[in-house]
Amino acid sequence: MRSSVVRRSRPVTASAAIIGAVAIAAAGCSSGGGDGKGSGGAKEGDAAKLAISPSTGTKRVAPEQPVTVTADKGKLTGVTLTYGKNLKAEGRLAADGKSWKSARNLRPATTYTVNAQGTGDGGKQVTATSTFTTLTPAKKLEAGMSPLEGETVGVGMPVQLLLSRPVATKAGKVAVERALDVRMSKPVEGAWYWISDKEVDFRPRDYWPSGEKVKVVARLAGLKAGEGMYGMKDRTLTFSVGPRHITTIDAKQHRATVTDGGSTVRTMKVSLGKPGHDSYSGTMIAQEKTPHMVMDSATTGEPGEYRTPTNWNVRMTYSGTFVHSAPWSTDSQGNANVSHGCVNAPPGDAKWFYNFTNRGDVIKVTGTTRTLQFGNGPTPWAKSWDEWLKGSAVGSPVTGGPLG
Repeated sequence: MRSSVVRRSRPVTASAAIIGAVAIAAAGCSSGGGDGKGSGGAKEGDAAKLAISPSTGTKRVAPEQPVTVTADKGKLTGVTLTYGKNLKAEGRLAADGKSWKSARNLRPATTYTVNAQGTGDGGKQVTATSTFTTLTPAKKLEAGMSPLEGETVGVGMPVQLLLSRPVATKAGKVAVERALDVRMSKPVEGAWYWISDKEVDFRPRDYWPSGEKVKVVARLAGLKAGEGMYGMKDRTLTFSVGPRHITTIDAKQHRATVTDGGSTVRTMKVSLGKPGHDSYSGTMIAQEKTPHMVMDSATTGEPGEYRTPTNWNVRMTYSGTFVHSAPWSTDSQGNANVSHGCVNAPPGDAKWFYNFTNRGDVIKVTGTTRTLQFGNGPTPWAKSWDEWLKGSAVGSPVTGGPLG
């Protein structure tokens, strides 16, 4: 009878059990873990490990902080950065495929999710995810733009970016200007000018070419424009430039000459401001059109002097200069200046001019004793090109890129 040997197994210690459990857990959680049995035959050491910043669960991320993804081995095969209802943010993959970086500032008060995929040196595929939230700024910067979306304007119309909060520092103004992209179907040179801390305007060096199509993108989302102040969202504007309408009004001759593309299409008898109520001389634009309104002297600091209904009103200044119908002064139109500063025209001519005019059409007035003040409405042509360039925080002109 053969003898048998009984072998006793070694007791399992608590520390050994813990170490084993940790090893199993680590293998299960690692994005780059592998068992060497995959289709690529990758070994554990060949697996890529992906690192995402900001890490998942991070809150109050600064919008200017970039999102990054890196692979310590192998390469990244895909990265998506999404927010809202599956909206995608842009990013750039490095040439070596080992890193990815977001291309734009993040939107404030927004939750983002990063999904990354990579392949290790041995071919094993790994994934990683991070979800984080950007801060809600103490000062929210909103913006509006003019002209109106899709509007056809005259050759003198500026682009106006109107801000909800003042951008008071040079650095803030430079940041805003560099976030503004102007694209044109016929690229021309232009520049931005800070009208005030809450408004920056763009005009071409000369008038817009007739037929020009313009797209302006204000990439303000996540832009830091001051201490605790961030842009909340981007704005986009598209508009077209209509015919080259230029009207010249001679106060001494009491005549208005209207041209279209360089050809005279109408001459009108007019009456401008009488002594003490002189009209402005200078290059203005048609700012708005109103078919019927009441002219009230109270708005100019002289309550009770007049309150008169008027028709076919084309505004030239914020302070209240209009071209409008004035049937009460037809005897003076063409030979004397008797208005309170507006350009009086015969009813038929005033209606024609109202229908003919687009916002942004150029109106030049000469022969008066008072000069148009810059800022009395959109007045980009009250300054020379050299003067206009001095109002840019960046200090250089912009050549519009192709519309695309």
